[in-house]
Amino acid sequence: MLENFRQLMSLVLRALLSNKTRSFLTMLGIIIGVGAVILIMSLGAGAQSLILGQLDGFGSDLIGILPGQSDEKGPPASVFGVKVTTLKLSDAEALRLESNVSYVRAVAAYYNASVMLSWQDQSYGADLNGITGDYLAVDGGELASGRFFSDDELKSSLRLVVLGSQVADELFGDNDPIGQRIKVKNQFVTVIGVMKPRGQVGFTNYDDLVLAPLSFVQREIAGVDYLSAIRVKIDDARNVDESMLMISQVLRERHEIDNPNDDDFSVRSFRDALNLVTTITDALRYFLAAMAALSLLVGGIGIMNIMLVSVTERTREIGLRKALGATSSQVLNQFLFEAIALTLIGGIIGLIFGALFSYLIAIIVQSLDYSWDFVISPSSVIIAIGLSIFVGVIFGYYPAKRASRLSPIEALRYE
Repeated sequence: MLENFRQLMSLVLRALLSNKTRSFLTMLGIIIGVGAVILIMSLGAGAQSLILGQLDGFGSDLIGILPGQSDEKGPPASVFGVKVTTLKLSDAEALRLESNVSYVRAVAAYYNASVMLSWQDQSYGADLNGITGDYLAVDGGELASGRFFSDDELKSSLRLVVLGSQVADELFGDNDPIGQRIKVKNQFVTVIGVMKPRGQVGFTNYDDLVLAPLSFVQREIAGVDYLSAIRVKIDDARNVDESMLMISQVLRERHEIDNPNDDDFSVRSFRDALNLVTTITDALRYFLAAMAALSLLVGGIGIMNIMLVSVTERTREIGLRKALGATSSQVLNQFLFEAIALTLIGGIIGLIFGALFSYLIAIIVQSLDYSWDFVISPSSVIIAIGLSIFVGVIFGYYPAKRASRLSPIEALRYE
């Protein structure tokens, strides 16, 4: 049995090496297909690690409340820019009471507006965030220069702002922004501080924010009385689930809602956001890998075509083998294993090149100070090699079967 297998492998290798160029060109479709699958799976895992790492920067002890209802599978409509006016500052103040939410440490309310800033001849578009007193306790951040708002200033409508580092650089360059007056939607405001660079955390670029008292942004800039979001910081991550139930109950009582299906708000922990993003990125990654795997179909068709040509070219060889006693199953196995060997070798080469390109991309992204993991999972390797063998069997069977059915007398007469 073992000796027969060795002879079979010897025949297969001899056939492949007899025309190296054609063998390589035949494998090329498989190399590209498997390489693309490995590359996409690895890049998807790296991108997922980047996104999840950014979201995890918010902390597992935070709860977000957004206006508008949503189910567990997706965000509320307000995330997509739909105007929802159900959250008020009084809701945030009610959540701050320990009698309502036992484990609360800090609560911050927000209203966000996109604005154009100008100073002298410089202009810059940024996000203006109206905030309340617990902002630093909830979102964090440190000052690079100047000062932050006092509690009294955050309760007022004073025209004061604290700039993100990128905003300060774009508007003022090498000039000191502290004490300067900038124009925000026809309103002049005074810069009292600049935050230290922080970069992207989750979906928020903190360096591109302008902070101002909530009341000023609502009344003077946007002309609204509702909120974009509320964030609640809990004393311990273990108390998040219970706190979410308390928050929902408080808001239902305030909004006079009896049926949870009628909620006009969404309460989510940032752990929920991590799970949701993981589900989305996993689905996207496997979808793209499936699209890349379609190129294996093209490679398989190429292999079937070449194997049919090979059968035609080697008709007399097949007739001679059968005349010397080779059975139809032995001929079938020879040609089938040739196809499998082509796809398997191509798959291994594609795996190596896919991993190499993935590693180079990971090194480049990491050099830009992003948290990007280089990941080649065992499952992606198994899928890639398994697909290679599968393609060899599927597209190699017909040519092999055709070779096995040749009559030895007719094959020996073939010119």
